[in-house]
Amino acid sequence: MLNLSTLRLATAPLLTLLLVLHSSASRAQDHALSTRIDNAIAPLFKAGEPGATIIVTKAGQPVFRKAYGMADVAKGQAMTPDTVMRIASVTKQFTATAILMLADEGKLALDDDITKFLPDYPTGGKRITIEQLLTHTSGIANFTSKPSFEADVAKDLTPGQMIDTFKNDPLQFEPGSRYAYSNSGYFLLGTIIEKVSGRSYAQFVEQRIFVPLGMNNSAYNGHERGSAPHVQGYTRSGTGAGFEHGKVVSMTQPYAAGGLVSTVDDLARWDAAVNAGALLKPASQQKAFTAHILPDGTSVPYGYGWSIGKLRGMTMQSHGGGIYGYSSYALRLPGQQLYVAVLTNADSGIAAADMVTMKVAAIAAGNPFPEHTAIKLDARLLDAYQGSYKIDDSNTRNFRSEGGQLVMDRNGRNKVALTAFSDKGFFIPNSVSYVEFERDAEGAVTQVTLHGAGEPVTHARIGALAQ
Repeated sequence: MLNLSTLRLATAPLLTLLLVLHSSASRAQDHALSTRIDNAIAPLFKAGEPGATIIVTKAGQPVFRKAYGMADVAKGQAMTPDTVMRIASVTKQFTATAILMLADEGKLALDDDITKFLPDYPTGGKRITIEQLLTHTSGIANFTSKPSFEADVAKDLTPGQMIDTFKNDPLQFEPGSRYAYSNSGYFLLGTIIEKVSGRSYAQFVEQRIFVPLGMNNSAYNGHERGSAPHVQGYTRSGTGAGFEHGKVVSMTQPYAAGGLVSTVDDLARWDAAVNAGALLKPASQQKAFTAHILPDGTSVPYGYGWSIGKLRGMTMQSHGGGIYGYSSYALRLPGQQLYVAVLTNADSGIAAADMVTMKVAAIAAGNPFPEHTAIKLDARLLDAYQGSYKIDDSNTRNFRSEGGQLVMDRNGRNKVALTAFSDKGFFIPNSVSYVEFERDAEGAVTQVTLHGAGEPVTHARIGALAQ
């Protein structure tokens, strides 16, 4: 008869060996992944310039954590992974979660008219809901796009004073009918959180989110509790040579739309809590990650505090941010159980946070973006690609040959220089985007396909450039 005790004793060493081998293999895989990421990212940050902190987690476990560049350029002080930085509009996912927590507790409803909590807000007789603020479909104009914003950005203002700067601006469209990104909407959400909870925005996110999740170095800027080092923010100097300190901004102005500070470690804790459903009911969490649908059936690329899209065919939930001196990007690939966050201490002149984040995530997912090597093309070949290409009935993308390279713009705006990597392919330096032209059987150029983070998009050539 088989003795089970003997069998257990006999198999114990084998099980231990298998666990050790599995652990060793996992460590080797993580090391190989870390090396691939580092090899791809290290060349993007130059010695002596501002840099970035990066974290990658897979199934909740960190597989890459590193800092690049300088925390203080003048002092030659290197960046460290635990550095605190402004996260700008990544703040919006925390503000949205705060609103959803209050909704889950029955203290507000997403279809509530905002005048229920802000009775003096002039809506022009229109009904504007909390959900419309969350999804950028309220029609309320974006205060950071106003010409007066930059001139007054250093002033300390109360939430009420800030609202006064935009509340009388005309609505951009009928509330709920369109999507237009608006920091004003998320500013108003912050004041609603205060009205409903009886706490300041800073207190609410600290007491209800940061402290329970152990996010000790996260706070509304000016209300920090942790001891991790803060870092100077930079911008490329006006001469294009070197860097200078970023423009001074009062953090009373970005507020609930972009006023938080954090570290990549704390952001990883945040993602773990999101995955665990630690803060919201499942239905609320699912709604936050679902692209909003307009009444006409059009899907907008936003849920509640999260952009909804694709990264090389993979479902992506993300958000970026930019504020004077800093930029940020964080994304989730739920199907791959991946999270990547990148914080930088420059708003220009270094590798963009969104590009770095997407590049890292694609490598970690085993689906990297193609690497391109620059080549020189004959000017006559560049001339063949000149022309207008149809985006839609109102917009065109134009290509022209200038100074020995191809230049792209959209309706005469946002000119971008392209670099050739083949006789029909061109990439945008410091991005994940590239274009490829196609010809017909007779050799005439007929279309261009744009490749980027999401699905490729093809535009047909419609003619020569307008003179």
